[in-house]
Amino acid sequence: MSNESTKTNQITEGVIWKQLLIFFFPIVVGTLFQQLYNTVDAVIVGRFVGKGALAAVGGSSAVLSNLIIGCFTGLASGASVIVSQFYGAKDERNLQKSLHTAYAFSVILSIVFTILGWALTPFLLKLIDTPADTLADSILYLRIYFLGIFGTLIFNIGSAIMRSIGDSRRPLYYLIICCFLNIILDLVLVIVFDMGIVGAAIATIISQAVSAILVTNALMKKYDDCKLYLSKLHIDLLKLRLEFRIGIPSALQAFMYSITNIIIQAAINGFGTDTAAAWASFGKLDALFWTVNGAFGIAITTFAGQNYGAGKKDRIFKSVRICLAMAVAVCGGIVLFLAIFCRPLFSIFTTDQNVINIGIDMLRFMAPCYTIYVFIEVLSGALRGTGDVLLPTLITLGGVCLIRIPWIMFVLPAHHTTTCVMLSYPISWITTTALIIPYYLYRKKHAYD
Repeated sequence: MSNESTKTNQITEGVIWKQLLIFFFPIVVGTLFQQLYNTVDAVIVGRFVGKGALAAVGGSSAVLSNLIIGCFTGLASGASVIVSQFYGAKDERNLQKSLHTAYAFSVILSIVFTILGWALTPFLLKLIDTPADTLADSILYLRIYFLGIFGTLIFNIGSAIMRSIGDSRRPLYYLIICCFLNIILDLVLVIVFDMGIVGAAIATIISQAVSAILVTNALMKKYDDCKLYLSKLHIDLLKLRLEFRIGIPSALQAFMYSITNIIIQAAINGFGTDTAAAWASFGKLDALFWTVNGAFGIAITTFAGQNYGAGKKDRIFKSVRICLAMAVAVCGGIVLFLAIFCRPLFSIFTTDQNVINIGIDMLRFMAPCYTIYVFIEVLSGALRGTGDVLLPTLITLGGVCLIRIPWIMFVLPAHHTTTCVMLSYPISWITTTALIIPYYLYRKKHAYD
């Protein structure tokens, strides 16, 4: 391995809690900045265009774009796990094949998403009952977003590969640069040039394109043993199958989560534009928890993957215990912060007091339930890192599909309130946690068989 790699690969050695924190902080700060892309769009259009534009950018458009990104992130996790395992095993030949296969597949998939996204956007937005007064803006924003999805997918796969070999800092630096670029472009295009929704969408895709260029350039120049050569981009079917074996269950899980969120978005849209705008704002604040919690999931997946490749099973289980304790403490603090400062936080997005009041009710109901999901994220992330994805995925999907969808279909019509809609989330989290903990303990007990 090169000096660059030796310097960044401290995951299979050293003090676990220190290495987890060193690895975690760049991820969480980076994902927070990534979340700022769409949040900045929502804030600026909400404040300077109106609550209808806020509902368009942060509501139906957001859940549909999250569907695509969530599925791709699931597929990318398959590539990152395989790369991390080959990296931990010091198998440079197979690491190279996995890297180029993942990148080539991402290029192909981005072209497919661009074509399908442009064609299907109006149909999909109407399907989820997007309010009539926000439909035109939602179509416009989402179509422009799909035109630039190439940059989004390339950045996601590139940064996932960097993190899988232990470098979580460069993706952070690139995200910070591009987030500030997005803010500047938003201010110029939306406020100065009065381009509204179009300006916000263009700012996002330009920023994502720059971030894709930065990660690709880094992979081509900064890593000797994990170097990207554009001339070598191709699909190695064996490596693609390995990546799919882990990535497809993760993508399916993300897909089903997004589908349930789309169904719930459709239910929220039925309550009118004020509720849709409040839900959009709530989603941006809600993302603070999911970003941090997801960063712990990424961290433990990489830790488990590299230590699994290195044959250090004891270190895997110890890192899970430490990661759980850290995640519960940090996420509990976030819940407290959101509950205390909810009113000024919602005021960032809109001055409409009815929208703010609806959003506060949503946040105060949901926030205390968040820490339940910590166990799902960390335990399933650790299992994913060792290559065990199928049953954890089925457990998670069972908690989602068998509870949320029937809940919206059969319970909501009888109790048509936003509280009834939101109740489907904690019930599904509790059920999934009650299943994933025993399964993890079973896998831990039989790890040395």
